[in-house]
Amino acid sequence: MTTLSDPSQVPKPSKLWLAAIKPPMYTVAVIPIWVGTAVAVAETHRLEVRSFLTFLISAILIIAWLNLSNDVFDSDTGIDKNKAHSLVNLTGNRSLIFWLSNLFLALGVAGIFAISAWQQDLTVLEIVLACCVLGYSYQGPPFRLGYHGLGELICFVTFGPMALAAAYYSQTQSWMGLLANPLPFVATSLFVGIATSLILFCSHFHQVEDDLAAGKRSPIVRLGTERGAKLLPWLSGAMFVAVAVAVMLGSVSPWTLLCLASLPLAVQLVQHVGENHDRPELVSNCKFIAVNLHFASGTLLGLGLILG
Repeated sequence: MTTLSDPSQVPKPSKLWLAAIKPPMYTVAVIPIWVGTAVAVAETHRLEVRSFLTFLISAILIIAWLNLSNDVFDSDTGIDKNKAHSLVNLTGNRSLIFWLSNLFLALGVAGIFAISAWQQDLTVLEIVLACCVLGYSYQGPPFRLGYHGLGELICFVTFGPMALAAAYYSQTQSWMGLLANPLPFVATSLFVGIATSLILFCSHFHQVEDDLAAGKRSPIVRLGTERGAKLLPWLSGAMFVAVAVAVMLGSVSPWTLLCLASLPLAVQLVQHVGENHDRPELVSNCKFIAVNLHFASGTLLGLGLILG
């Protein structure tokens, strides 16, 4: 832990603010919309540009709400008392961050409402609102399901099948193609859902002590860092297996195997966590390797779908 008695180790304010804003994390919003849209484009061979761009901006705003509101709710439980880059800790103003997060949510939902208004169909709005409810339940009172170890499951469902379904429907306004050939959607949902959940899973390795003190039973608290590290290869491998199976069954184009080009990042993640799982100061950056894996693999997967 960095202390004020060691000024040379105190991060610069600019670095703290950058860490608090979390720019890399906004790829979490981009990839599900990109891949869900790619599934639709592969089926229909057309892109509704206005819906795609509006959805993309709205998703980024909703992720901003999640990040800011999580800082607020974590400040309430005290779990972030040692987190120098918490926005609440940086500003010293919980109320400001709370209302700013709500503004981002309102703007994001307004964009989704615009898509539904253009299409005269509330389906996309209903799915996104359900995602927001689940997102709130992760850290928000009285649920705080993340404190019971359910965060990864919520992350998988919302950023996997639900987000992809909303993006797909925003392009097609129909479930007919998906019902006729569901395997591409199933494989890509598993891929993106697992890739996104890995980011959250990896974020727990370095904060076991703080989680225990706050009563948060994250998967790594429950499993221990060693068993968590041993589970990581199976989780990261499963996402690639899902796509490979879909290719072997002829449901998606072999072009989707472009995602395999991101395997070196998966190997880097597994090795780094395996070697440093019990050293918080060294393993703390593993979530950023997971973010890189998520972005690279998702980008290549969507590109493969469109090329196919």
